[in-house]
Amino acid sequence: MTRLRLALLNASQSEEGIHTTNRNFRRELDADLAEFVLSRDQLPPDFDFDGVVVTGSAASAYWDEPWIRAATEWVREADDRGLPILGVCFGHQLLAAALGGSVEAMDGYEIGYREIERSDSPLFEGIDDRFTAFTTHGDAVTELPEDATIIAENDYGIHGFRAGHAFGVQFHPEYDMATATAVTQRKDFLEDERIESVLEGITDENYAAACKSKQLFQNFTDYTRAVRADATA
Repeated sequence: MTRLRLALLNASQSEEGIHTTNRNFRRELDADLAEFVLSRDQLPPDFDFDGVVVTGSAASAYWDEPWIRAATEWVREADDRGLPILGVCFGHQLLAAALGGSVEAMDGYEIGYREIERSDSPLFEGIDDRFTAFTTHGDAVTELPEDATIIAENDYGIHGFRAGHAFGVQFHPEYDMATATAVTQRKDFLEDERIESVLEGITDENYAAACKSKQLFQNFTDYTRAVRADATA
């Protein structure tokens, strides 16, 4: 079977973040990845891919930045062409905005291993109805695109949606413990006590529980293969 070819749109902005993000998604996705760094104005020159993955970022999807506008337009066209798309955190928000939804700053900030409740979706096959995942975000999707449905949420809001072949998840299934620790330590706008509390929660036990959500990567690639098969039948 021919391997999938996915466009990985890396929305990180620092050298360390770019490297870590590429590493984490290479580990989790069973596909050949063509990697593009959005903040360096890198976008695929065409849409000759089986699917698309848009990563997290410290940026906000509503910022008036040329690279964010360009990425939003490219993702919108990829969706118009019927490519399966997976957006993670910032990618989830950018995807929602590209398809006509709304993203806004939250009153608070969600960070740490949290419980999330999911509904029926091919993205969550084999994952418990309530599952653990690492979260870190101060923005949220507040209005879904037309015809989109919520597929995951918790008390902080929407944690997943589906619109046709496009899926967004607010949490970070790709994180390992080192990434969760490094990201938490950089949140210098949070109180020291809260940072320490989150760091204390980055344990082998919580990470093992969160690893169950990694099944969604296999589910996404399975879904993408099915879409490819239908298109070539």
